[in-house]
Amino acid sequence: MPELYIDGTWRDAAAGATREVIDPFDASVVRSVSEADADDTVAAIAAARRAFDHSDWAHRPGADRGQLLSRLADAMEADAEHLAGLETTDTGKTLVESRQDMADIVGVVRYYAGLADKAAGEVIDAPDPRIRSIVVREPVGVCAQISPWNYPLLQASWKLAPALAAGNTIVVKPSELTPLTTIRTFELLAELGLPDGVANLVLGAGPTVGAAMSASPDVDLVSFTGGIVTGRHVMRAAASNMKNVALELGGKNPNLVFADADRDLAIDQALNAVFFHAGQVCSAGARLLVEASIHDEVVDALVERAQRIVLGNGREQTTESGPLISADHRAKVEGYVAGAIEQGATLRCGGARPDDPALADGFFYLPTILTDCHPEMTIVREEVFGPVLTVEPFTDETDALARANDTDSGLAAGVFTSDLGRAQRVSQALRFGTVWINDFHPYFAQAPWGGYGTSGIGRELGHLGLEEYTEVKHIAHNTAPEPLHWFGMR
Repeated sequence: MPELYIDGTWRDAAAGATREVIDPFDASVVRSVSEADADDTVAAIAAARRAFDHSDWAHRPGADRGQLLSRLADAMEADAEHLAGLETTDTGKTLVESRQDMADIVGVVRYYAGLADKAAGEVIDAPDPRIRSIVVREPVGVCAQISPWNYPLLQASWKLAPALAAGNTIVVKPSELTPLTTIRTFELLAELGLPDGVANLVLGAGPTVGAAMSASPDVDLVSFTGGIVTGRHVMRAAASNMKNVALELGGKNPNLVFADADRDLAIDQALNAVFFHAGQVCSAGARLLVEASIHDEVVDALVERAQRIVLGNGREQTTESGPLISADHRAKVEGYVAGAIEQGATLRCGGARPDDPALADGFFYLPTILTDCHPEMTIVREEVFGPVLTVEPFTDETDALARANDTDSGLAAGVFTSDLGRAQRVSQALRFGTVWINDFHPYFAQAPWGGYGTSGIGRELGHLGLEEYTEVKHIAHNTAPEPLHWFGMR
């Protein structure tokens, strides 16, 4: 069937172009999907514009929009196993991870279904008793939403659920590498009775489709999750009509382990922090900072366990970690590791493709640990987005904080210590949008997600994630107006 959903209709790309979707486990072709171009994108944006300006969608009671999102959550929950299988095929991650993603996605959609009728206004105590002053939140308008390949449907849900809850219309573009679960979600959306044009789906390359979405004068907000280079392009394009932007651009996230930490817990969580989903996580704890007195012990334990991580097909129950997303991305990771070794890092494990013939066709890379790292190294400063851990020793709390905060980005950080006072001091001093204490990676729909510095602009999730999709309006009503007699009265 056609895979573009524009103005309430499934259609092929106008130019007839298609793209092959590749399974990263073995590089096999899963299916071909429609490949949109700028003309298709313009059509989708125009449909969203008409739906926002001329349908009743933006003016419906929030409870009505919430009920529709609740029905979507129910449909996704019923289809969760199918969706999880598609996500594993698309990304290579394990089915355990994909199933957890689907549960989280349903939770996010239900959360915003519940918030849809709770974007309450505010009454202001005006200095003039005759004036009734209120602040209201209204939908922004047409929202372009661009999601990444590492968490295709999870990140899409963080965008489309609050946008629809607030009364916006949307044009969604998943990564061209991983479109399958987003296509399936739009099949479910299409059955719910949305007005034509409220939700639109376009598939295609970022430089073509994403660029057209970001630059369009008919788009009021663009939300993008991905790399900083593309994020800068999005910002420049959005400046054409000063549209709102919401950006989550990843980071170089530190994980601090103090000598008084629960050693087994810290080691276990350090492995999870960096090797979960083969390190292809925006919040991956890829910079491990360990107090010098326990550095060698911690590194030895990490290396021993990292070498036992089972790589394989995400559909197999024994698999602990899957492949990287593509051959090009693996080559990028390999380049970072080679550069680190040239700059003086010591390779403790990994640093190569696995020699298992069963994995030869896929885009696999061994879990890698590098020591003798320092803050000037490229691999310490730039996001690798792969199963690569750099380790640095620190001397004391001051040194740990200086190293951790020595980054342009600030998405997430972890702190492992049994000292409650230190936990509070360090978490408050870290310049990151999320700080975990004696844990790493958990997030939930009720709490905001986003970062400092080059990690992006704005917040997703929580009530702030809904507010991103609203404009604030102040209405001042003079209930007893009188002439001013200011001009022409002398």
